[in-house]
Parts: sequence; structure tokens; C-alpha cells
Amino acid sequence: MTPRIAIIGSGPTGIYTLKGLVGHAAPLSITIFESEADPGKGTPYHPALNDRAMLSNIASIELPPVCETLMDWLLRQSNEELQRLGVERSLIDPREFYPRVVLGEYLHAQFTQLLNLGVANGHTIEVKASHRVADIELRPTDIRLSVTAPDSEQLEFAFDHVVMATGHDFPETTEIRPGYFVSPWPAPVLKSIKPCRVGILGTSLSGIDALITVATAHGRFLLDEQGDLQYHSLPDTEALHVTMMSRKGVLPEADFYLEVPYRPLEICTEAAIENLIATHRHGLLDAVFELFKAELTLCDPSYASRIGLSQLTVETVAKAYFQDRESTPPFVWAARNLAEAEANKVNRYVVEWRYAILRMHEVIALAIPHLDETDLERFHRHFKTVFVDDYATVPHDSIRRLLALYRAGKLEIMALGNDSDIDNKAVEHGAVVNAKGSSYQFDAFIDATGQHTLSARDIPFPTLKKQGVVRKASTNAATTLIGFEQPQVRTGGIDLDDKFRPVFQDNLSNQLYCGSIAFLLHKLPFVQGITSAQDIGKTVSQAILEKTREMALSAA
Repeated sequence: MTPRIAIIGSGPTGIYTLKGLVGHAAPLSITIFESEADPGKGTPYHPALNDRAMLSNIASIELPPVCETLMDWLLRQSNEELQRLGVERSLIDPREFYPRVVLGEYLHAQFTQLLNLGVANGHTIEVKASHRVADIELRPTDIRLSVTAPDSEQLEFAFDHVVMATGHDFPETTEIRPGYFVSPWPAPVLKSIKPCRVGILGTSLSGIDALITVATAHGRFLLDEQGDLQYHSLPDTEALHVTMMSRKGVLPEADFYLEVPYRPLEICTEAAIENLIATHRHGLLDAVFELFKAELTLCDPSYASRIGLSQLTVETVAKAYFQDRESTPPFVWAARNLAEAEANKVNRYVVEWRYAILRMHEVIALAIPHLDETDLERFHRHFKTVFVDDYATVPHDSIRRLLALYRAGKLEIMALGNDSDIDNKAVEHGAVVNAKGSSYQFDAFIDATGQHTLSARDIPFPTLKKQGVVRKASTNAATTLIGFEQPQVRTGGIDLDDKFRPVFQDNLSNQLYCGSIAFLLHKLPFVQGITSAQDIGKTVSQAILEKTREMALSAA
């Protein structure tokens, strides 16, 4: 019998999973369910959800090819198509950043190529657009899906393997109270905000996306005679003023030049981390931190000396890392950093400490699932922010736009500190922010803090939840008892094995694969973006193919 596979979602994770399956020689029956009307674009890159001014934060050279690279795909487009996409042919470059909707078009084209390749290789593939999976039930020999069709008809399907590739989890209703938006997506909704005092929670690329969406509804970014970007307000929009805010009140840095493929690490290597995992029942995080310090010192001794790295701990490293930026006015820092990043790109100069931290985050991530309860909390509270800031740099054009809005008197940055409160019920529109002993009222307010971690209780499939097979992820309790097995503590996220399958003992199919980003962040905190989608898709597709080979051999 031909193996039956369902992929829920046709964004990047679904696409890379499909890529891993369609090259398989033995025939497969693959059904792809997509809630949107046009499959293959993905929520973060869909034109209905993103403003055309929103930029992606991954350069062409870093984007894992599907059937071809993004640059090759762009170069073979007609001039008319490039004009429609807003891409200038002469500026197509492997280190260039493109609007989110351009990546959506690229992914859609790659998805279509994969469908054709799959059919040519003898697979049966069916794409069900505008079909929303409403429920999942694990059964002893298969998995049942309950699906809502475009005409609201309820359909039932059975599959041998099901991949949850639903990616980001955005609320269906964004404006939950007048002027209060719990997400910057869908972006077109933000265009309804009138010229007024706007508050944006979050200064990362998601916050910048929200800012640019609002700003382009009331003005234009244009180059002046010197080639500098300036913001020009439309008539009658004088009241527009945006305050971006975060705990530290710092802006992300501009994308920095790096060597691709990555230069290998010398001390903080995968082998060294795996050795620590095997030998450190206690104190694993501190042992990992010592490797981090040694590698960073080797790569950039002057930086290590400047921040006093040898004396730092897990609890103090973030303070030292951010100290210069926090003590400098944010737009002064942004202008300096942009100038440095632009010069480094031209000169192909690598800032070694930034590059070292970037390379280490994927290696250190291997240890996170093995941390005990206390160390996991310490990592999330103190250490993680260093890596997130380092890899979450933004396109140079994003910084240019921030500076243009600041010069136009339309933008300021606020540091909230550790004890702030946002009240959206005390006012008819927007919200009131209470921070550092003062109150600030905004006529419109946008929460742009990005994807939040979800846990077992947030599973949107009622039968699957009722079955109790999806549980919170667990980790070892922080105990120093010797000679006793460490008790397990439920922490958050979802308890999955190394193939992204829920861990349970019930006599039910274990061929459900959870590749949904929001449920993975607790134990895999750096699972973000298209590169992670590729990793998940590769792991899941390989697991499915291994299982189909096992079944074929047992049936022979």
C-alpha cells in the first residue's frame, strides 16, 4: 500500500519537508492542506499579510536553496516581473535583503517546481487550498484529520504520517480593542491607524515592520540630493508620532558582514558540547559558558578584554554585552553602527566577536534540551538574549528608515525597565503605558514582540488534546542527590523526540510530527526563520522515509 502522508501548512517548513520527500524513489501519496487560498508562500511572506515595504531579515546567500537559489530565481525573471516585485536587476546580489513578499513569490515558485518534480518521480500529490485542519486524532494504525473545506463542509481523512508545519501562530483577530493591536500581522490592518500618538512594544524587526507599515500609510521615504534617505509626511499627518519601546530601549544592530560558509569553531565545537552533555549531570550551563568565553577570547581577545569577559558569569554577560549600547542615545548608536556595517560590507571586513557569537549559537543550542530546571531558567533569563541580539540584526535599509523617521521628528525610543505595565482598558482607544513612575497614553498601540512560546495546553486540535498524548516538555529537576535517578519536571513547549514526534506510551500511532515553531521555542530557543524550517523539514522527511522503508521491508 502506498504510504499516505499529510503536510499541514505550505510555508517554509512544509516546503522543505516536501523537498525531502519528492526525491524518494518509491511512490508516496502526499496531501498538502493550506488554510490560505494560494499555497506555497507562508504566513511571514504572504502578500495579504505583509506590507510591501516590510523587509526580510535573511540575505540571499543565507537562504537554503529549494530547487534553486533566490538569486538565481531573481536573475531569470523578466524585467517586467522584477519591476512588479520592486527589485532592480543591477542590485541583485547574494548579500542583498529583499521584501518579505519577494520571498513569498520565490517560495511559491519553488513549491510549484517541487509539485512537478514529485509527479515526475511517480508520487501522487494533492494540494488542498483553503482547507483548514480542525482536528487530529491518533489511532492505533493511522491518524485521522478532520478538515473544514472552503464551503464549510467537514471532511474526514486518514493518513499514515502527518506533519504539523503550521509555522507561526498569529491571532485571527488583531485589533482586540479599539486601537489596540496584539500583532503587527496582518499588516494591512495597521494602515487603518490615523495620524496620532502610536506606541509599539518591541524594537526588533517585527516592531520595525509595524513602524514602517504605519509610516508608509502617512508618508514616503525618498532619497535626497546627497543620496540620504529622508521621510516626507503627507498633508494633514502632522499628528503622527511613534514611540517604540522595550525593556532595554535599544535598537537592533545592522546586519554585519560574515564569511559564508561559516568558518569552523576551534574550542566551542559540537564535539566539545556533546562531551559536556555526557559528563556534566550538574553545572552543564556553567561548563558551556566556559567554552563560550574561551572561544570568544580566542577569536577576539581585544573585545574579550574590553568587556571583562574573564570575570563574567551567565548572569552578568548580557549586561556587559549591552553596556555600551544602553549608555549611548539609540539613534546615535544606530548611525555609528550603520556606518561601520556599511564600511565592513564594502571592505569585506569581519568583526570577529560578532561572528564568533553567531557561529556559537547553533552549537550551544545542542545543550539546551539537557539543562536542568534551574539552568534552563537561567539560560532563558540571562544568556539567551546575547545570542538573539547577535543573530537578529536587521537590513541596512531598516536602520536607514529608522534614522529618517527620527530626523523627521516622527520617532523616539523608550526604555521601559524591568517593571512596567500596559493597560488597554483604562482608555477608549489604544493603551496607557506605566513605566519608571510615569504614565504615557497612546491613541493606538501595537504589540510587536513576535512569536510567543506555546505549550501543550495551546494545541488547537481538541481530540489530540483530549487524548493526553501531547504533554509539556520535561527536563531534569535541579537536584544534587547522588545515586538517585533525577526526577523530571514539566517546563513548557511540547515533549518531542529527536524526530519532532510527541513522546507518549499509549498504543497509538507515533507518526505525528510537530514542526510548528511556536511549540518548539522552549527547548529549541533559536528555532526561527527559514534556515530552521529547512532543518526541521529535513529531519522530518528523513524520519518518514526511514519508516516507509521499514514498513516495506516488513511487508516483503
